[in-house]
Amino acid sequence: MGLMSNVDLFKSSTLIKLSAFVFVSVVFFYLGKQWSQSDAYQQILFFSSNQSPKPVSSSSVSLSPNFNKTFNLSSLFNHPASTLSPPQQQQQQIVVASTPPPPPPAVKRMGVVDENGVMTDDFEVGDFDPEAVENSGQQEEEATSNGGGQTETFKINKFQVCPESMREYIPCMDNLEAIKKLNSTTKGERFERHCPEKDQGLSCLVPAPKGYRTPIPWPKSRDEVWFSNVPHARLVEDKGGQNWITVDKDKFKFPGGGTQFIHGADKYIDQMEKMVPEIAFGQNTRVVLDVGCGVASFGAYLFSKNVLTLSVAPKDVHENQIQFALERGVPAMVSAFATRRLLYPSQAFDLIHCSRCRVNWTRDDGILLLEVNRLLRAGGYFAWAAQPVYKHEVVLEEQWEEMENLTTNLCWNLVKKEGYIAVWQKPLNNSCYLNRKDGTQPPLCDQDDDPDKVWYVDMKPCITRLPEDGYGANVSKWPARLQNPPDRLQSIQFDAYISRKELFKAESKYWNEIIESYVRALKWKNFKLRNVLDMRAGFGGFAAALIQNRLDCWVLNVVPVNGPNTLPVIYDRGLIGVMHDWCEPFDTYPRTYDLLHAAGLFSTEQKRCNITTIMLEMDRILRPGGHVYFRDSLAVMDELQAIGKALGWRVSIRDTSEGPHASYRIFIGDKNLLRT
Repeated sequence: MGLMSNVDLFKSSTLIKLSAFVFVSVVFFYLGKQWSQSDAYQQILFFSSNQSPKPVSSSSVSLSPNFNKTFNLSSLFNHPASTLSPPQQQQQQIVVASTPPPPPPAVKRMGVVDENGVMTDDFEVGDFDPEAVENSGQQEEEATSNGGGQTETFKINKFQVCPESMREYIPCMDNLEAIKKLNSTTKGERFERHCPEKDQGLSCLVPAPKGYRTPIPWPKSRDEVWFSNVPHARLVEDKGGQNWITVDKDKFKFPGGGTQFIHGADKYIDQMEKMVPEIAFGQNTRVVLDVGCGVASFGAYLFSKNVLTLSVAPKDVHENQIQFALERGVPAMVSAFATRRLLYPSQAFDLIHCSRCRVNWTRDDGILLLEVNRLLRAGGYFAWAAQPVYKHEVVLEEQWEEMENLTTNLCWNLVKKEGYIAVWQKPLNNSCYLNRKDGTQPPLCDQDDDPDKVWYVDMKPCITRLPEDGYGANVSKWPARLQNPPDRLQSIQFDAYISRKELFKAESKYWNEIIESYVRALKWKNFKLRNVLDMRAGFGGFAAALIQNRLDCWVLNVVPVNGPNTLPVIYDRGLIGVMHDWCEPFDTYPRTYDLLHAAGLFSTEQKRCNITTIMLEMDRILRPGGHVYFRDSLAVMDELQAIGKALGWRVSIRDTSEGPHASYRIFIGDKNLLRT
């Protein structure tokens, strides 16, 4: 049995593997010693025939035979013969360095960052100008900008203050020389725009009245304003008995009355809504036009019902009524029903109101009421409170009959006549117009007439056609209409590579994020904003964002004449706006707005307009203590900064959220409360 076990062990695979491993190890050990002793090769590390053994204890540690020796390794490398001489080859030794290798040389690149944030070496270095240092303390504001490889210097003298007589100056309404040259003024032509020539424009800073104070904030301003801010007592003398306005020490007080609602605008509004429940202020009716507004108590009280009312009146014998409205914090503009279209789009207003507005609606075959028809939304209401509605004198009854005949030919439906108010409704489509008898006046406008073309366009004695697709008639109820893309978005003429609805939503999201950051980082809610002007409004996303962020203010959205006409979309959203050319002055009083906002305005307009002229106009309409925010190209920032300082504003430039290499910057200007 023992012999059989030994045989099995030798036959086992384990023994075979162990034997093979021992044999291979012995062979490699022998070969290593032979190569180490050979003259043909240098000694291999850890093996040497010149080993000098030292006595060690039984628990010794083996040392390398190459310990404390140096070796020449040049023969292991294929150096060219000319690289090293034999003596150098003998001296070359291994050196173990304890320090890391030197870093690679730094990449050196010089250049400038262009407006797209890209480094470029396409630039020129200008000569040193010693005068720039010497003159830095003088009364000039200088700035330099790099554009197209050239350095441009802006030198703008500080503007002087205008004479005291210009404190209520409206350039296009107070151009007496142009008004004197008019062929006729019988139709109110003197109350329309007559702007100065370019070389005769505003060149100084319009002063505030003596004793001007920071305006009383909304909603308290609805009922009272400082006398010193609008020091005009004529309206008190003319309208004191009608409960319009009174003086109480250093303030004007507004009891809320009007010529036709001496018991208060709130009761008057309630009466109108009871007469026609479908008006539904704040839901069906969101945007209102108040013609001949007085001190705008009608619009002021509609705010409590979520209704945005634009109050308009000419600068006539009661010339400061619009100024009172704006000082109260109510949207208002200087405007007149005369010979030209008002600067608002077709189907803009859900309701148009006239309470003793002193407009003869039936003159010239009803051309003024035809303008109201153009402005009124399909299915919208016209409310008229006037003596012909309720008095039974012969002349007044004749005026009422003329009004009935005209409105019938316009296909308006008299919904209700009660007390001293009459309310008509405009049709929803063209069917009534097309079914009128041949020859009925006024006629329908031509198919090619653009009812949204309003800049210096005369009124037309024809009925504006309604869109066959129903655009404008089917807007959502408030507040849903603020964010719902309206149908008329499809009628805007501009190049769009993606869906218009996507552009609309993207703009809304963009401005909402920006306003959130302004409220959070720049403390906009501490500004107590009320009257705001957006100088290049687009689809009205900036105004919508202010509403979403619960800033208690209103925005007049300006659409420049040289861009897409987005005003119909703005009004369909439940906002207000106006067409304007910023090469000309704006139709409002000095000291109107708490905030002026513009995005991309100056980089767009610099080829058409003088930027200094625009900013002088902005200073005129900005309240003392007011704010200016521009988002614009880096290329115009230096010029804007120089002009802003020349105006006496406190100016700063900030990076956008994209960072310092973005092509845009934020310009912030603050107007001092007092001129120095």
